[in-house]
Amino acid sequence: MQPERPPVALRISGVVMLSFRSHRRVAFVQAAFFAAFALLASPLAGSLVAGSALAQGAAAPKEAKEAKEPSVGQSAARERQKKCGAEWRALSVSDKAAQGPKWPQYYSKCVKRLKQIKA
Repeated sequence: MQPERPPVALRISGVVMLSFRSHRRVAFVQAAFFAAFALLASPLAGSLVAGSALAQGAAAPKEAKEAKEPSVGQSAARERQKKCGAEWRALSVSDKAAQGPKWPQYYSKCVKRLKQIKA
């Protein structure tokens, strides 16, 4: 009868597995680990996972929401934005520098001006 070997640490892909006393057990665990990894990494497994997600999505179909009409305030804001944008694009470089250095500052002044005109 041979004396038992000391525990052997097994390293698979940077992960230290449990220690085993027999090389046969190590070989079996290695084979089981790589078989499980190959099954999970296979394209078939990916399609099975995607298929189950699709099946769940098909079980609870979502109704398409109809777009709501914008409110009066939203329509007015959109019109002001379009008018201010058209004015900004029509300005030359020197005019833009005089009106304000950047679009947000110009837009703020433009909106105030258009609201005063409407009121």
